[in-house]
Amino acid sequence: MKIRLGIFISGGGSNMQSIAKACQQDSFPAQVSLVLSNTPDAKGLQLAKQLGLKTAIVDHQNFSNRKDFEQEIQKHLVKAEIELVCLAGFMRILSPFLVEKWQDKMLNIHPSLLPKFRGLNTHKRALNANEKTHGCSVHFVTVGLDEGPVIAQSTIQILADDTIQTLQARVLIAEHILYPQTIKQLCQQL
Repeated sequence: MKIRLGIFISGGGSNMQSIAKACQQDSFPAQVSLVLSNTPDAKGLQLAKQLGLKTAIVDHQNFSNRKDFEQEIQKHLVKAEIELVCLAGFMRILSPFLVEKWQDKMLNIHPSLLPKFRGLNTHKRALNANEKTHGCSVHFVTVGLDEGPVIAQSTIQILADDTIQTLQARVLIAEHILYPQTIKQLCQQL
């Protein structure tokens, strides 16, 4: 039996796509059972549909508070019998209500070598700090923003002529490799 994944997106869905492609391999121990977006016009939703994946939209703007929004998300996760949640460019901070329900079963990929550069604008901050290396981290989601235990990291060199855009593009390539690998390792342990 393959582990049932729920992937949360807000935008283009490139990490979701890399996970979905990995899941198409017979030997991969997981399957994408739900792609959920808080953004109705997220490009990743079209991509998910093209890949034949089940999608759901829970627009945070339709809820007066975060708890109601997250309760609706939880209903979708239960209905789809999700076993592991993967945040992939999901641009909402989750409350303890949902995070604690999915403790040790909710992952995120972050574009920095945590604990460095939590939050946004990681590539700009790495360049401004004159870092020599940068990369991405897969970590368990906890209540603190990007503070959960790091499971795996991928490091890239920062080049002398790197811009925010070139660095972002190279980190994204690393993310597309690291996230499916990490999911595979975790699912083999479940």
